[in-house]
Amino acid sequence: MKLYTTPTSPFGLMAQIVIFEKGLTDCVQVTMAKTRAVDSPYYRVNPSGRVPYLMLDDGKGLEGSQLICAYLDHMTGSPVLDQPGSQTSWEWWRLEALAQSILDGVSVWARELKRAVDEQSPTIIAHETERAQRLLNVWEHEITNPIMNGKLNMAQLTLAVTLNMECRLADFEVKEEHAHLRIWKKTMADRPSFSALLTCLSQ
Repeated sequence: MKLYTTPTSPFGLMAQIVIFEKGLTDCVQVTMAKTRAVDSPYYRVNPSGRVPYLMLDDGKGLEGSQLICAYLDHMTGSPVLDQPGSQTSWEWWRLEALAQSILDGVSVWARELKRAVDEQSPTIIAHETERAQRLLNVWEHEITNPIMNGKLNMAQLTLAVTLNMECRLADFEVKEEHAHLRIWKKTMADRPSFSALLTCLSQ
């Protein structure tokens, strides 16, 4: 089984963290793909060219970080990321969607900055910069929610990977006024799986 990703993909990093958390490093081979390149060999594996992409042993492929993380989580028969089957599930979904929102916006911002300077859109950069700041302010309040401080879940995983993108975006910063968020970020970064893998986005 192979997981295709890139060194700087936060979505691929989420899948790698689940592989580490679930002890699947001997079962899943992580392979770096070349994307956004003409005639990349990777396009013969995944025509969409997106990462992460999990190639199963039967030749079928899974695309999308949430689907892949769920599949990996269930491989051992003891899933840890599943939401509880109760009325509280809506709160889990709400926080996961909120975390996904900031990750999506910050990813657009990062991709825009990778373009040649004369191809970058100041409007997009300004929009995503402001949106990220607004959402960081929201998360300073939401981070005290018990769901964000219990067992590992997709909302935690998504937000932790997003906050790690500080190393790539000079204007994306968990500031001093985000005191709760800064403490939470440090706690997550101290998990063995995170400390082993989060550095990959700064390379």
